[in-house]
Amino acid sequence: MASLRALLLGVRSQLQLPARCPALRPFASGANFEYIITEKKGKNSNVGLIRLNRPKALNALCNGLMEELNQALETFEEDPTVGAIVLTGGDKAFAAGADIKEMQSRTFQDCYSSKFLSHWDQLTRVKKPVIAAVNGYALGGGCELAMMCDIIYAGEKAQFGQPEILLGTIPGAGGTQRLTRAVGKSLAMEMVLTGDRISAQDAKQAGLVSKIFPVETLVEEAIQCAEKIASNSKIIAAMAKESVNA
Repeated sequence: MASLRALLLGVRSQLQLPARCPALRPFASGANFEYIITEKKGKNSNVGLIRLNRPKALNALCNGLMEELNQALETFEEDPTVGAIVLTGGDKAFAAGADIKEMQSRTFQDCYSSKFLSHWDQLTRVKKPVIAAVNGYALGGGCELAMMCDIIYAGEKAQFGQPEILLGTIPGAGGTQRLTRAVGKSLAMEMVLTGDRISAQDAKQAGLVSKIFPVETLVEEAIQCAEKIASNSKIIAAMAKESVNA
């Protein structure tokens, strides 16, 4: 089996990803985004669904995608009819990590002075409950993005990992803290220091994932859970989420 480093670098090299995402389209409610798809789901249209949509890049998290994600989160946060949000990707990848080609030319000084990645954690400030529906790879920044959500549902073939050490760096979007809190020091340390991935089944056993479903039903199951959450008092749900996180 090829190493994870080969997987990350080889796939992206073959895809010949652009050095940077193209400019963002102007945002408007209900508008078509470049890198994500949004819609309302559920019988009462009370669930906001966000689907990462860079399939050729395995949903690599470029700056444009993160900006659009933040815009969509803000829209659903302000929508009084939406009580919960589901974040998902594709069948092959939730998100296979940050866009390495976009990041590789940045120096430490550039990253520090520009507060690089500072806008990645807006998801953690959303008051409404967010469910991650993870199929395929959730690696690096993709794993960190899933862990920023309140609940993680996984498809049977999902894989989680923090492979940054194989590229000569460390998880930069809170992965070291969130992974440790979710699975404990020993497993988190092993994953961060080796770059090894864990399966959906191992992730559930470790406490990172709450439920596992077949790939084809995962998103619908997440929407059903979100509907159940959205049927409760929105203010009480926000208070409950804040209390658990505190």
